[in-house]
Amino acid sequence: MLIGDIGRVFLDAGSVDRYPCRVQANILDGIDAAAKGRFDVVGVVMDGISSQLGPALRALRKSTAARIVLLAQMHEEPIARRLVADVPGEQKLADAYLICPALLASFYGVAQPSTEKESPRDVGELHPAGAGVPQGEAAPAAPAEALSAGLEQRIRHLEWLAMTDDLTGLKNRRYVWEFARQILEQAGPTGGRVTLLVFDIDNFKQYNDLYGHAAGDEVLRQAALLMRRCCRPHDVVSRVGGDEFAVVFWDDPHRLAGDVERDRRSAATEHPREAISVAKRFQKEFGDADLQLLGPGAQGILTISGGLASFPRDGSTVEQLFRQADLALLDAKRRGKNRIYLVGEPQSDIAEIE
Repeated sequence: MLIGDIGRVFLDAGSVDRYPCRVQANILDGIDAAAKGRFDVVGVVMDGISSQLGPALRALRKSTAARIVLLAQMHEEPIARRLVADVPGEQKLADAYLICPALLASFYGVAQPSTEKESPRDVGELHPAGAGVPQGEAAPAAPAEALSAGLEQRIRHLEWLAMTDDLTGLKNRRYVWEFARQILEQAGPTGGRVTLLVFDIDNFKQYNDLYGHAAGDEVLRQAALLMRRCCRPHDVVSRVGGDEFAVVFWDDPHRLAGDVERDRRSAATEHPREAISVAKRFQKEFGDADLQLLGPGAQGILTISGGLASFPRDGSTVEQLFRQADLALLDAKRRGKNRIYLVGEPQSDIAEIE
């Protein structure tokens, strides 16, 4: 069963009649149908029910034993990821999520029994909460038009590649631009806060030439790992090309799911102070990195230069924010590197901000 406006999440929504699948237009009808019928998988379109998502999923969980799969847009992924996570003492509200837009066959594959253990790269943008896919009592046979298992897996792998940097495992430029666009659309009417950090590794080319590309790749992977550790779970870290990275800082999205009690951060906290704090911590940890991990003779201190731009003060579109952050990064380079600058501040090095 699918619940919600499937036209928002499936590229081939008009072909849904080719699948043995029931569609309910709203969450209340979906909960009622789940209680009366037997379903193996229930897909829930997250778009449009953010404020009631938590209570709705709890009611749905009580109504059916089916696997619950969240159909999420890019900007909803942090919410989906937390809802499928195993948290001691708490009921898990969903079993997996699928990044959309996608093909109906991608969702339909969730209902099929797993034949072998899959790696995260194999499952593409389908994210299960546990290993394998349990088979329901009455899982329907795939329609003749459905994709073969091998082709389906390849499509899901290509979907993963389209949004992921293969070297670091971070989101790629394509993903972060679309993600930021969606977030800015949400932030405008609601007064949400968004800050963009763009940074690169100082003198990376010389380091790459001196120690070799294998060592350079390890530097990039280490930078990605450290940045992830420093950021909050919902912030999006991406590699946009070469040694350049971008991070989108935004308000904790779990509050959008109606689970305010789990948001430990004060609503009064302002951007870009949170971003500044993360950037300072990352600068320190990156500079303290153990370069011996990169091979014999790898010594020295790694530093970064970057620029911070905030919505709506420094720009109202993705293009404007990236342009402003890039200009601040170039200014930081010109003034000696190993610094991160804020846009539009006379004394804009974040090291000078208490």
